[in-house]
Amino acid sequence: MKKMVVPVLAASLTLSTFNAAMAAPKEEGKIKSVEFIGMDAPKTDQEKNNLMYTRASVKVTYNDGTKKTVPLSYETLFRPGDVINGNTAGVTINAKGEIMTKANGKPYVSSAPDMNSLMKVPGLPENTYYLISHYESMPKNENGLENPGAMSLSTVKMDPATGKLTVVDIKPIDFSEVHGIWKPCAGILTPWNTHLGSEETDPDARAHEVNPTSSAVTNFTKNYYGDASLIGNPYYYGHVPEVTVKADGSTKVVKHYSMGRMAFERVKVMPDNKTVIYGVDSNPGGFFMYVADQEKDLSAGTLYAAKWVQTGTENGGSAKLEWVKLGHATDQEIEKLASTLKFSDMFEVTDDAAKGKAEGYTAIKTAANGKKVEWVKVKPGMEKAAAFLETHRYAAYLGATVEFNKMEGLDFNEKDNKAYLAISYQENTMLPEPTAPVDHIQLPKISAGGIYEIDFKPNRKTTDGQKIDSHYVPVSMAGYLMGEDLAAPDADGNTANVDKIANPDNVVYSEKMKTLFIGEDSGLHQNNYTWAYNVETKKLSRILSVPGGGESTGLQMLENLDGHAYLMNSSQNPAYVGYISGLPSFDEKKNKK
Repeated sequence: MKKMVVPVLAASLTLSTFNAAMAAPKEEGKIKSVEFIGMDAPKTDQEKNNLMYTRASVKVTYNDGTKKTVPLSYETLFRPGDVINGNTAGVTINAKGEIMTKANGKPYVSSAPDMNSLMKVPGLPENTYYLISHYESMPKNENGLENPGAMSLSTVKMDPATGKLTVVDIKPIDFSEVHGIWKPCAGILTPWNTHLGSEETDPDARAHEVNPTSSAVTNFTKNYYGDASLIGNPYYYGHVPEVTVKADGSTKVVKHYSMGRMAFERVKVMPDNKTVIYGVDSNPGGFFMYVADQEKDLSAGTLYAAKWVQTGTENGGSAKLEWVKLGHATDQEIEKLASTLKFSDMFEVTDDAAKGKAEGYTAIKTAANGKKVEWVKVKPGMEKAAAFLETHRYAAYLGATVEFNKMEGLDFNEKDNKAYLAISYQENTMLPEPTAPVDHIQLPKISAGGIYEIDFKPNRKTTDGQKIDSHYVPVSMAGYLMGEDLAAPDADGNTANVDKIANPDNVVYSEKMKTLFIGEDSGLHQNNYTWAYNVETKKLSRILSVPGGGESTGLQMLENLDGHAYLMNSSQNPAYVGYISGLPSFDEKKNKK
């Protein structure tokens, strides 16, 4: 996801009248179908530059034949910088738990709120909830050092009659026990009611080893700990953090080292509560699968990387997916390795192609090392360390595909056993590259990117014949809903078709509405949008517009939260945190006449 510098926002669509289950025909109050009626692209300067708004509506058809159409509207929860119950929204804290401030004493405030997890925690009063929000980046400090990202925990009250949400308190979440949090990006609420986030920065350990005193991770560490003598450790960053919240507002934070180290985007826990699939927001990047040893416990498991075996080039391309086993590990053992190893302990490396060829090195190309080809050998006994601390390098070394370009969010359609995956730009390493070390992906350029559909089968085998202990193994991938580049900009300066998606980033699927919600992070549209795409009718509807320069992000779908439903939808730069109201809810009691 790109980082910008403007205000910030987190929206949420209030789906206040849908019932929790689709039922037999003629049953009073049950919903038969949902149709989003889209809005035009913004036309006035105020719409383009100053408003986070919707003029869309939703039409609900009930099983008894009645229909209801409701206009949508946008409600603001808060904006970073707002003071709520004496606390400032969107601040970050140092390793001592202190709010980080400028020389004038005012706090640094993020303009990049991202993921939201609105959750119901046992023990809270009725109609009271917690909301975890990401802040992907902060302004740099006066010395040019990068401030840590942050997560906040808000206390949210609901008016049960209207579904209106109000934030009554907010505080930062402390990550000091896990070395701080660096650029938390997307995330999910797990089936076991914890928050899984992501660190979208995995600093290059090879570059750090060459110049450790002034590397990016050292500058981060100096600032976070307030100690100019410290040297950073790149292997502490680029992980999936999990946050557990108790009723008293206390939080427990862990980082899942056994899920690999990379520029994480949104991970998706599959219905078995063991399999997790995820792409990587980098160029180039890979596609990964993690199978935990036990349900609802991501502290130990087996990590796999996909190999793209291309079958077509039309409409975004298509491929069969094969899986390369990288290794099995626990969080505890990989965290210990992270604390003791440096890059050269795991790899021999050279940038000299002649030497690499002559001495049996393997040529790889990853986002590290400036995306230049490097020649590597894994040192004896270091396979596990390489797999989980240098995941992209090791995946490429074993022959997995590391050529995807900005693979972003994904979600799962359980009824149809399909996933939807955003690739923001079909460019760069996804195009034919005759001089690359490998060239698995060879597709036409689509700068607007698109959504891909993934099919699954159970209990497949890896490329070396080992059984994968999961019922949710991705076996094929094909373009599903693609953007469209324009030969020349239109009258408003859009360089991608304004009535189609462009550079999709966040996606979330609603089973009950049979609708895929898509948030954009595009420079090809003058304004970014949130879209609703019905996977049965194939209707695409624009339902939200973000002010110019802003990114639509942070999607979370709650289909029935105490009689109301919400689609959380953050925006970075400019910044709001709020929700769209007026949508019906999947609550049977409300829908009965």
